[in-house]
Amino acid sequence: MSYKKKSWQEKLKDRKDLPKVVKLNARQAKKWGTGTMAIPSPMEVNAIMKRVPAGKLITINLIREKIAKKHKATVGCPITTGIFSWIAAHAAEEAKQEGKLNTTPYWRTLKEGGIINEKYPGGTEGQAQLLEAEGHRLVQKGKRWKVENWEQRRMR
Repeated sequence: MSYKKKSWQEKLKDRKDLPKVVKLNARQAKKWGTGTMAIPSPMEVNAIMKRVPAGKLITINLIREKIAKKHKATVGCPITTGIFSWIAAHAAEEAKQEGKLNTTPYWRTLKEGGIINEKYPGGTEGQAQLLEAEGHRLVQKGKRWKVENWEQRRMR
């Protein structure tokens, strides 16, 4: 039996019985208080990332807030949101390589603090080029790169 590895686009469309809302466990409650956590589907994260227009930025934490609000939960899951943004980024790049248009502008999704996600396609350098082409200025902060004045260009 041969096993065919799933493409990034297939991974993006794999719902995995998500989204769902779960009660925060004791360990999670220490960090976020009592309540619930929304665990998004990959396509939900991608949909939010896809709506970020040129010149604007979004962070993983803001995506989490939007997911929590949509599902009337206390918090959005940090782990799945981060993983699914990574999948969305790679799926977008894969689609772009296939000649598809209007792919998700993943480079506009930053880590908290305006930091570029080095695990996205093209690494730090590839994203820096895309962000600079949209008028953003990058500054080095230790070993990482961040968008200067990112807060002023953040989506709400």
